[in-house]
Amino acid sequence: MGTEQQAQRHAGTRRRFFSLVTASFLTLGAGVAFLTVPGSASADPIEQCTATTGAVVAVDFGPFGGKVERGCDTTPTTGYELLHTGGFTTEGTVHDGDGFICRIGNGAFDSGTQYPTPAKEDCVLTPQATAYWSYWTASPGQKSWTYSSLGALARTPKPGDVDAWVYGGTDVGGTSGKPGFSPDDVRAGGGSTPDPTVPTAPPTVPAGSVDVAAATRWVTGKLTDGERVVDEGATAPNHFLTTEAVFALKAGDPDGPAAKKVADFLAAPAQTDAYAYPAGKDKIPDATAAARLALVAEATGKDPRAFGGHDLLGDLLTYVCPRDIGDGENVEGCLTKGDFRTTGQSEAQAMAVIALLNGGVTPPADAVNRLTGLQCEDGGFTSILIRSGEWCDSDANSTGLITLALKRAGGHDAAVRKARGWLKKSQLATGAWPSAGYLTTGSPASTAWAAQALRALGDEAFADAGVSWLSRHQFPGAGFGFEEDDTESRLFATAPAAVAGARTDLVALTAKKTTPPTTPPVTPPVTPPVTPPAGDGPDLRKGSAYLADHSRLIQGRYYESGPGTGFADYGLTIDGAYALAATGRDDSALRGIVDFLDKSGKDGKGRTINDWTLIGTKYAGGGSLGKTALLAEAVGRDPRDFGGQDLLAALAKGICAAKNDTPKQCAAKGNYAYATSVFSQSLGVIAQVRAGETAAAAEPIAYLKSLQEPSGAWPSLIGEASGAEVDSTAMAAMALDLLPDAASQQAVDRAVAWLAAQQKDDGGFPGASGNSVNSAALAVQGMSLDGTKYADRIAKARKFLASQQNGDGGFTIAKGGQPGSDVRASAQAVGGATGISFGLLTRDLSGTGPQPEPGTSVRPSSSPSSPVIVTPGESGGGSGSGANGGGLASTGVQAGGLGAAALLLTLGGWGLTRAAKRRRAATGGEA
Repeated sequence: MGTEQQAQRHAGTRRRFFSLVTASFLTLGAGVAFLTVPGSASADPIEQCTATTGAVVAVDFGPFGGKVERGCDTTPTTGYELLHTGGFTTEGTVHDGDGFICRIGNGAFDSGTQYPTPAKEDCVLTPQATAYWSYWTASPGQKSWTYSSLGALARTPKPGDVDAWVYGGTDVGGTSGKPGFSPDDVRAGGGSTPDPTVPTAPPTVPAGSVDVAAATRWVTGKLTDGERVVDEGATAPNHFLTTEAVFALKAGDPDGPAAKKVADFLAAPAQTDAYAYPAGKDKIPDATAAARLALVAEATGKDPRAFGGHDLLGDLLTYVCPRDIGDGENVEGCLTKGDFRTTGQSEAQAMAVIALLNGGVTPPADAVNRLTGLQCEDGGFTSILIRSGEWCDSDANSTGLITLALKRAGGHDAAVRKARGWLKKSQLATGAWPSAGYLTTGSPASTAWAAQALRALGDEAFADAGVSWLSRHQFPGAGFGFEEDDTESRLFATAPAAVAGARTDLVALTAKKTTPPTTPPVTPPVTPPVTPPAGDGPDLRKGSAYLADHSRLIQGRYYESGPGTGFADYGLTIDGAYALAATGRDDSALRGIVDFLDKSGKDGKGRTINDWTLIGTKYAGGGSLGKTALLAEAVGRDPRDFGGQDLLAALAKGICAAKNDTPKQCAAKGNYAYATSVFSQSLGVIAQVRAGETAAAAEPIAYLKSLQEPSGAWPSLIGEASGAEVDSTAMAAMALDLLPDAASQQAVDRAVAWLAAQQKDDGGFPGASGNSVNSAALAVQGMSLDGTKYADRIAKARKFLASQQNGDGGFTIAKGGQPGSDVRASAQAVGGATGISFGLLTRDLSGTGPQPEPGTSVRPSSSPSSPVIVTPGESGGGSGSGANGGGLASTGVQAGGLGAAALLLTLGGWGLTRAAKRRRAATGGEA
């Protein structure tokens, strides 16, 4: 699931890019003519798609002498459906099926002829990255295109979205080849107009900063015994203000002991029960208190699932309102579906959502959507949990906090944009925000929350103006009052002011820490299940269960390219097998997959693994052959007789003797035929070397080495320009690590050093889909080639992977991307988290019995439906963007390079490879 998986996922993505190159020429002449597109029998009238209803799709036929044609669907479920119901027809490839969009047609252009025509593209294999349909998206109000990190079948268009398909070339990351027209050019009615009432510059105020250290000293002085806030005249602690003190102290001294001491007090069972469980320790919690305590735990490094004897996050999830009041039997403490029971204020709803997300738990969609229902017509948010149609009064406190929650949740760009505009419009000339819309004086708390939100959104200047006002209203004693004319310091106001003054926000303050806790093992597991240290990474047992679940793994045999298509995604299926082999958590499921492939089992379309590798045809690809052979080797099967075919002989036969002019076939001597990515080339090398055919692989090895850049990295694509990539570099390093010679080991050392340098602060790694789970997992495998040296970075990356694991055991595609689990990303994450190199992956199935054969041919998971879009490139169908796990962003796969990325898909292992290499060097053993 590395380069190739992302390729597939970006198959559409890459294509989108490439198409732009050509599209830029044709759209110059298209002008605005494309705005008047003839309708289609199945398309909704274009005017019915507005900024709040339906979605528009635009296809640029400029490279073929046409113009930009548009379509509308008022109720699209996927980008793929939008394309078809918008009046367009498509055709897939022989290799990948209908899921990979190879041709597009529309009745308004050339009588519906689909382009490119067969004379230009035969659509047998996935098209090359320089000539394919790429997929781009834009949200309401967005002025530029974004290369989709999801395939069209995996992406759900939102009201007001615009999709674009352009033919030509692009790169894996989507940094080039954008459409030559803007989103507004193709929106219904000519697009949206920016709100002229939203200021483009903040108020002019003098520079100023809050004395955060003094503010936190003041807060410390309000604590009794340094651990709790007690109101004057009272004896019991004020738990609410005590939680506020934690946030202030954490902002002022992130690594100091003061905040942790207060958190320790709150974590005492008696205090947690008194504050969050007033009805009894086994009763419904006070959601406001539970959310605040969970945030306290997250801010101070404690576990919100084991705080004060309670699983705070679990209880929040358990008590989400299942329905509206009046809709069936009333539920105690519930007003509207999605409310956290017992909450009455929007603050608690927002804090609960933030606590769940920062705790690695995906909140119910209804709970997040409930926040958007609190948005007033002016764009601000109200403090009360109102129902639809009720009076709505915006305030800065609620707007700031809910905006932070929605930004953290993702997927609510329109609501966040409106809130952003309201905050800017509501800022007073002094730089402050009032606590209520009718006031003309500032409020420290309101100003602090608004500044936190705007800074998180990137509006630094507006936030700085707010902090400037706060600096001028900080009392000599260092605290802040309720309102501008208050004369007494209040903890309620001082806490958020300290956070804003520290130039951070509640979400960042409570985000999961990325400091690696332990050192990963350096001894490779062979047959026993992998058991990494507790808390050191993702839950491999849950991840394996997610992959083996028959709702995804059809009758325990294969993954579909899309729900109900019956079209096996063989590349993804092998990725899943790699992951199960790496963890050893479900050998029965693994054997079911292996037997299905080895016995030439047929998918719902009657295809076998050989129809994916295309073995025996002139299109047989080195990447798919190598990937399949590697699986056979890993589980003890014979790659010379797997699926009734000699995979190694086919690999050797496909080694190019020289570069030729056949598109995508041979880029140079030593390139495997149709291995258009470094990922694919590496798979072939690994398969041959593992089989003891190092001599036969001499030319492919030499060619792979020649592709390494001076930096130590490898590019994504072969035969065309592409940038250095984490996935490809990790894969190439795993291949060369099997070779004991000094030159190969030096190449590996340089590659691993480059990989380590790409790590982000949160432990993640850049990939085609953003802060990518695939790339992080492959980087773990790559860095594990020298596990001792890079132990800290490996642990940090595994913590990142854990943060992207969902409650169902699966993983998201990328941090901040579309929520929900993706099979392809999950396969890579599960296998990659073990750190086991593909070169050393081994799982003994001799003691595992065969699985029961289905009574009839394997059926699709549901009734046939629209095919999935897969990524372009060699792995084709194997890396589709199916519903099971999104394919590449755009049409299906990045041509060539993207395809290679998709093949990468799998594998894992700690510092295994490097350990093996060291052993080889010491013993002279065979690679």
